[in-house]
Amino acid sequence: MIGAIVLRSAVTASPQPAEDGFDLVVIGAGSGGLAAAKRAASYGARVAVLEGDRVGGTCVIRGCVPKKLLVYGSAYCHILHDAEAFGWTVEAARCEPARLLANVRAEVDRLNALHIGFLEKAGVELVRGWGRFADSHHVDVVASEDITGEAAATTASRRLRAERVLIAAGGVPQRPVLPGAELAWVSDDMFLLEELPQRVVIVGAGFIACEFACILNGLGVAVTQLVRGDHLLRGFDLELAGAVREGMEEAGIEIRFSHSPAAISGTPGDLQVTTQDGEQLACGGVLLATGRRPRLEPLHLAAAGVASEAGRIPVDADQRTNVPHIYAVGDVTDRINLTPVAVDEGRAFADSVYGGKPRQVDHELVASAVFSQPELSTVGLSEEAAIERFGADGIRIHRARFRSMAQALPKSGPRCLLKLVVEVATGKVVGCHMVGEHAAEIIQMAAIAIGMGATKADFDRTMALHPTVSEEFVTMPN
Repeated sequence: MIGAIVLRSAVTASPQPAEDGFDLVVIGAGSGGLAAAKRAASYGARVAVLEGDRVGGTCVIRGCVPKKLLVYGSAYCHILHDAEAFGWTVEAARCEPARLLANVRAEVDRLNALHIGFLEKAGVELVRGWGRFADSHHVDVVASEDITGEAAATTASRRLRAERVLIAAGGVPQRPVLPGAELAWVSDDMFLLEELPQRVVIVGAGFIACEFACILNGLGVAVTQLVRGDHLLRGFDLELAGAVREGMEEAGIEIRFSHSPAAISGTPGDLQVTTQDGEQLACGGVLLATGRRPRLEPLHLAAAGVASEAGRIPVDADQRTNVPHIYAVGDVTDRINLTPVAVDEGRAFADSVYGGKPRQVDHELVASAVFSQPELSTVGLSEEAAIERFGADGIRIHRARFRSMAQALPKSGPRCLLKLVVEVATGKVVGCHMVGEHAAEIIQMAAIAIGMGATKADFDRTMALHPTVSEEFVTMPN
């Protein structure tokens, strides 16, 4: 009788995973999570990082880094086109996208291994698997859960006890509800392609859509971009967005405004996009670049009592959620979804909690760039935002529009646009913007000056470095 009872217990009881204790458990090995983990460990904390994918996060694995490498690769189209004007004869040049894509993946593999080594060197334990809250102090490691969080509940292989938890799970591409949407790519898929089709339709108007439109165009793909609204790059200065559009169209990209897809049909490699107007667009691939969302579903936030709002995790100025010992940084908070911001949030958290150096991240003045062709970069207020804050009479706009010396001999290519937004009352430069070659490199330095409160007079007093594109920022007439 006793044996029967014991047997029944063995069958029905759920095995408890092994439990390990840490000062800090970080969910996600992306930019913010890695920065926080290594900084906390440097202060003596025992830290574990959970990651079910490769180490490096969106930026390293399927975002900033591989995308920028593709930008460089696609730019050779324009370099070779202009070579003859500078006395070079280029014969039998051809693009081999498959080789470029393979080389990019090899570099991502190298960086993944490098980041794993950095964690080991810092004394951080890398735990393979997806993190899922069991309660506010326990995180289960789920090895087989799907990255989208849509898989059925799975059994935890390990349970980590944490004095504190940092959520840095990042974001995922958003696939719109659309008949045939499963036939299309999202941005993550672009880095896994072995070959490129002859024609692609891109849906979206944001930086991901514009960047991939330019990349594919430079690699010899015919691109049609469908934009629901009436302009590109919502949230950026409208005049700069117009300059990017002009350059993209000059390069041969077909941009159709007030166009949205109604359905996608066909088979991979032979697709058809039906627009809401009933037009049929044949193509070899469709990229749905319609935004990203925080990756919250697999986390089981409710088990820890962590509140979410509009699909994101709200935090205070110290990255703290509504649960005092649980924090969040990066894309899951959906504030400014940029790699350097996530890194600084992670380090600020570690400095404050483990380093005895309390500090908060300043989200007010963050430089950003769109690696389209032509490139766009910006720091501070757009003209539209400045008017909203100071009034139309409270600001003065200074701009320069010209074709750079690099394009003087070919007599082709997009024109540069440099723009300063100045507050009249103080003379301070409250916005600095650029479209053109090396725009991001130039704005990085301008961001320092603006962060220090530089005025238009300070810009004017700066000696120009001639001949350069950036000198126009310090020679604009009053």
